[in-house]
Amino acid sequence: MSTPHINAKDGDFAKVVLMPGDPLRAKWIAETYLKEAKLVSDVRGIYAYTGLTKNGKRISVMASGMGQPSIGIYCHELFCEYGVETIIRIGTCGTYQEDIHLFDIILATSASTDSNWIYQYDVPQYSAGSDFELTKVASEVITGRGETLHAGNVLSADVFYDPDTEYWKKWKRLGVLAVEMESYALYVEAAVQHKRALTMLTVTDNFNDRSKKATSEERQTGLSKMVEAAIETAENFA
Repeated sequence: MSTPHINAKDGDFAKVVLMPGDPLRAKWIAETYLKEAKLVSDVRGIYAYTGLTKNGKRISVMASGMGQPSIGIYCHELFCEYGVETIIRIGTCGTYQEDIHLFDIILATSASTDSNWIYQYDVPQYSAGSDFELTKVASEVITGRGETLHAGNVLSADVFYDPDTEYWKKWKRLGVLAVEMESYALYVEAAVQHKRALTMLTVTDNFNDRSKKATSEERQTGLSKMVEAAIETAENFA
């Protein structure tokens, strides 16, 4: 069994998939946190692994690439072709709010977008949100671990290098916590397929002070708090 973008066999994926954007981050998570981790897909350099957590729970980790078209393809194929029931996106973001700091964790309870990606479903707008039970468990896990948690709306943007350097302030005014590029499409696909989805984000940039940003190395491997919380959350649904 395979799809145009995944060359895994039937049964290679667990019911729960952690989904970072970066393929190297997926590789690092599998090699660092999973026992008996097996590479199950590598089409286009998008790595996917399945293994066991320290508590013996079977989970998978797979990269999504960048942007809504990319994650929309992968989560659709995982939900529809491989029997995946839950996807937890684990990514990075830039915060719009002064009271959110580098390496704080954000749970995206909902996602706004400046994209026209939703028009494939022939609706002008759609309010995309995370699964309640998944969000509730993740919140309890993160606070139970003593980590700083924020929860709320994020922006899934199509543009990374926006020529309008003040555009972000419009979203800040509406209370949007941070910007990233994938959650909206993930939440829509999960809703359409009646599956569970949640985005956990680690803050790596602050739009209020551009000097506050994580290094490229920290973006790849310095996200341990979020990853460990995501794995503990995933174990509840594995």
